[in-house]
Amino acid sequence: MEPRVVVNGRDRRLGEVGGHVTLLEWLRGSGLTGCKEGCAEGECGACAVLVARDDGQGRACWVAINACLVPAAAFDQQEVVTAEGLGRPGQLHPVQREMAERGGSQCGYCTPGFICSMAAEYYRPGRGEMNGHHDDEHGPNGFDLHALSGNLCRCTGYRPIKDAAYALGPPEAADPFLTRLDEPAPAPAATATSSAQGRYVRPASLAGALGLLAAEPDARLVAGSTDWGVELNIGHRRAALTVGIDRIPELREFSAGRDQIDIGAALSLSEIESRLAGRVPLLAQVFPQFASRLIRNGATLGGNLGTASPIGDTPPALLALDASLVLASSRGEREVRLAGYFTGYRQSVRRPDELIKTIRVPLPVAPVTAFHKIAKRRFDDISGVAVAYALTLGGGAGTADGTARTEGATVESIRIGLGGVAATPLRALAAEEALTGRPWTREVVTAAAAEMAGTGTPMSDHRASQAYRIAMLRNSLLKFYVETTTPASTGEARS
Repeated sequence: MEPRVVVNGRDRRLGEVGGHVTLLEWLRGSGLTGCKEGCAEGECGACAVLVARDDGQGRACWVAINACLVPAAAFDQQEVVTAEGLGRPGQLHPVQREMAERGGSQCGYCTPGFICSMAAEYYRPGRGEMNGHHDDEHGPNGFDLHALSGNLCRCTGYRPIKDAAYALGPPEAADPFLTRLDEPAPAPAATATSSAQGRYVRPASLAGALGLLAAEPDARLVAGSTDWGVELNIGHRRAALTVGIDRIPELREFSAGRDQIDIGAALSLSEIESRLAGRVPLLAQVFPQFASRLIRNGATLGGNLGTASPIGDTPPALLALDASLVLASSRGEREVRLAGYFTGYRQSVRRPDELIKTIRVPLPVAPVTAFHKIAKRRFDDISGVAVAYALTLGGGAGTADGTARTEGATVESIRIGLGGVAATPLRALAAEEALTGRPWTREVVTAAAAEMAGTGTPMSDHRASQAYRIAMLRNSLLKFYVETTTPASTGEARS
């Protein structure tokens, strides 16, 4: 079948886009110039569009993504809505109307992206259930400002944009974008398209993907494309064969049993967050700090681990959780502990003909956990240092909110995952050894913090100096001690 995509309700031919033409490029080439290219790396949100996705319960949901990163070919037989498709002059969408009436659009460059991100939140099921209760990041209408964390305004117009978001009521029952959600999302389609710069293939099954890898081990695997998309746009890299694995059913499975949680490598971080529903508190701390909602709607654990980057946010947490990976090839499957997965800078034990099928988290998880991301910005930034903790204190010390009951309880076990301080993510083994079997006291933790400061081979770059990274390693463990010790037993306030 010829690759086609439904955009704003109209069926359009994709053409020979190969694997290098992004959805943004294709939309603009089709005359839909509302979405813009700002940063070309998923940081500004000027390119945001809506796509119809499966909500996991047989219905559809509107999801906002960065069109500048994803291959256009990945949307064969899918539905996309741009700002032009939400409303038109004289018949504005409620989001567009509120933005116009409250002065939320100034130069207008960022406005279409804001509109699409706001529309995804506007249609989010359960948004209005706060019943007028609100906080710094949620409006009385239930609008979650984190939905806009990946959208940047260059005219400092955030206050009127926030006003517009908080003024939105519920969608009308006859709203066509709302009623569309009662039907299933488009099923993934097996796709093959080519251009002078390379081929794009989306297999129908895992077996098909593994067969392609066996025949062409240099093929580029793409799911959310939040990393490879930057290489396409900024590095101008090209792949002879791009294999789309984002919709392969076997890579999107999720199961939670008594002994382990299995997470499909192609599930987006937003989907994982929804399915876990807080069952792994450490990951629940990571997700809000991982880039932005726009990125999390596409990014996957498989991609974050497959690149073997030393600065990914999820590897430290998964190391602290003692996770393992199921690697699959046409020859079969094997399970590898994450602690033995990384072998060098952007290198791992994964063979060229293998892909990551499943991320496996053993249960029960440690009762006391924390994730510290040290970065220049609160959101949408790469960590200078990332540290994850999983602590079990003897005698069952620890509470549901992750605090220790008493200072001086014995450390039964502790795992500390680190990112940004070496050529690979790694465990702070010396600090773990200095703590295990010892009392959880300031003196013991201070000595272990000195061991932690000597972990890895931190370097100086534009994110942080070597001295700063070393200082942050030490201070992170001291902070974790304060955070996890109740004020009643230490006389100190939790940070």
